[in-house]
Amino acid sequence: MFAKRYCIIQTIGNRFLNSYMPTISTFYGILIQMFWRDHAPPHFHALYAECEALIDIRTLEVIEGGLPRRALALVLEWAQEHRAELMKDWQLCERNQFPMKIQPLP
Repeated sequence: MFAKRYCIIQTIGNRFLNSYMPTISTFYGILIQMFWRDHAPPHFHALYAECEALIDIRTLEVIEGGLPRRALALVLEWAQEHRAELMKDWQLCERNQFPMKIQPLP
């Protein structure tokens, strides 16, 4: 199946995908979320269908999981445009505060 080549069907880091994570942006069926007080390095979770990828905010590298190629390209384009806002949201989440919403891709 196509999705299995690019996706992690199970949860990442033994977290359940239905656990509450603030959603900071949504575009083209992709959810961008962050956990409160999550582990380093600073990263966000991108979810698309049954796929999840953890993306390092500083380098924009996938550090765990995966997404289909087109979804990943959209996420990286969005993250490049909003890297400073993502770091601010990371810092808020480290302090157990709600992150700010970030504009989606047009």
